Amino acid sequence: GYAGGIGIGISGGRSEGIRGVSIHPELLKPLCVGVDPEECQVRTHEKEQIKNLNNQFACFIDKVRLLEQQNKVLTTKWELLQQYVLPASRRNLEPVFENFICNLRKQLECVMGERERLENEERCLRDLVQEFKCKYEDEINKRTAAENEFVVLKKDVDCLYLTKEELEVRVGLLRQQLEFLKCIYAEERAQLDCQLCDTSVIVQMDNSRDLDMEGIIKSVECCYEEIAQKSKAEVEAFYQTRLEELHSSRGKFCDDLRNNQSEIAELNRMIQKLQCESDNVKKQ
Repeated sequence: GYAGGIGIGISGGRSEGIRGVSIHPELLKPLCVGVDPEECQVRTHEKEQIKNLNNQFACFIDKVRLLEQQNKVLTTKWELLQQYVLPASRRNLEPVFENFICNLRKQLECVMGERERLENEERCLRDLVQEFKCKYEDEINKRTAAENEFVVLKKDVDCLYLTKEELEVRVGLLRQQLEFLKCIYAEERAQLDCQLCDTSVIVQMDNSRDLDMEGIIKSVECCYEEIAQKSKAEVEAFYQTRLEELHSSRGKFCDDLRNNQSEIAELNRMIQKLQCESDNVKKQ
């Protein structure tokens, strides 16, 4: 703050120091714009979930490849069996081979159905992961934008506060200058009265046109005070408005974060459900 006193006076004139400027202590406290540790933990947890999903996709792909290899083996066996011609002495084994071939066909149909189901499940999981990734990136961008907006608002508030302090100092200097002019006017008027008393010539004057310096000084002082009050009110109103906008943005960001956490929990439940179904299929 700016505080002090400078007295100026001439030949009996009164002097008055610059009025002290008070600063609200809350405005001098630094604002914390760091990253929330809890938010970092949430991001780490989400990255681990994405990594686990990628591992599951890799397992599904390996299983599909294995089923494709089994399918090729069965197809090759089937072709060999079709090319094989039984001798007359072993034609009584044809029903056995036909039964075996039917069983192989059934197994092939089951494998193909399982493959199709796993491919559909893989596509669904990929879509879920992509959607989850987009939402996560969107939330990161929103948080970054909110932090940048907060920094800009903080700079604006600091500039407005400094402007307010500068205006108050200027008002104090103008008041001091007015007091100084009052003193000069009083001194010059006193000297003029003394000179008139020493002269022997009597001059009649019309005092109705005497210059009202007191009124002019008060008018100027009132004008500067009005300007200072208006500037102060505008600065405080602008600061309050920006602060309310910042609180509103913070509340909206917190609501969005809670909604995203709920969606993440729902996705985790869906992933667990799909994992259980996959485990059951593997056991079968």
